[in-house]
Amino acid sequence: MKLTVSPAPTIAARGFTLIELAIVMFIIALLLGGMLLPLSAQQDVRSFGDTQKRLAEARDALLGFAMANDRLPCPAIAGSNGLESLSSPGVCTNPYDGFLPTATLGLSPVDAQGYLLDAWGGESVNRLRYAITTANSSAFTTQNGMKNTGMTILVPDLQICSTGVGMVTPGTATAACAANTSLATDAVAVIYSLGKNAGTGGTGNDENHNPNPQSTVAADRAFVNAPQGTTFDDQMIWLSKSTLFNRMVAAGRLP
Repeated sequence: MKLTVSPAPTIAARGFTLIELAIVMFIIALLLGGMLLPLSAQQDVRSFGDTQKRLAEARDALLGFAMANDRLPCPAIAGSNGLESLSSPGVCTNPYDGFLPTATLGLSPVDAQGYLLDAWGGESVNRLRYAITTANSSAFTTQNGMKNTGMTILVPDLQICSTGVGMVTPGTATAACAANTSLATDAVAVIYSLGKNAGTGGTGNDENHNPNPQSTVAADRAFVNAPQGTTFDDQMIWLSKSTLFNRMVAAGRLP
C-alpha cells in the first residue's frame, strides 16, 4: 500500500498565532496614532487662526463704534447679555476684567447669552475678553469725551508686557511692565482669548496677569502677551492710540 504525506498547513490554512496578531495590532495602533496627532495639530492651527480673525474683527467693530458714537463701549459683564456695563454715563463697572460687549457692537454669531466666543470651544470660559482704559477721567468711554479733552491731552494707559516676570505693583492702579518688556504703554483697549487651556490654565506667571477664572492677580491696567508655549496660550490684540486717532480724524470726529 502506497503511503502519501500531506503537505504542511499554510499560514492561510492554520491562521495567525497570538504573537502575530499582537504584532499586527501594534502596527495598526502606531499608524492610527501617527494620523491622529497631525489631525489634532491641524485643528489647533485652525482654532488659533480663527480666533485671531475674530479678535481682528472685534477691533474693527470697536473702531466703527467709536466713529459712530464719539466714544468706545465699556466691557460687558457676566449677566449683562453681551451689553456694555456702566455704573454711570461713561464710567465702566469692570474696565479691566469684562467681556467684549458683542450685543452693543452688533456682532454675530453669539452664544445663547449674547457673547462672542473664540474658536477654542463653546463654554462660557471661551468668551472674548475686553479691557478699556480709564485715563483722562474715562474720556475714551464718555460721549464726546475725546473731542472735549483734545488729542494732545489724551493719554491712554493700558500696558502690554512681553512677560509677567518683574511686573511693577501688579494688581494695583499703578501696575506696569518690567524694564525692557513693554510692547505698548499707551493702548486704548485690549481684546483677548484665554486660548485652548481656558478652563484649566491661567495660573502660570504670564497668564496669571490676564484676568481669567483661575487668576490670583487682581485686574489691573497691565496685560501680558508672551510667546506661545506650554504655559502661555492666550491670544491678544490691542487698539493703539495712533490707530484710534487716525480713524477718528479720517471720519471727521477729531479733533
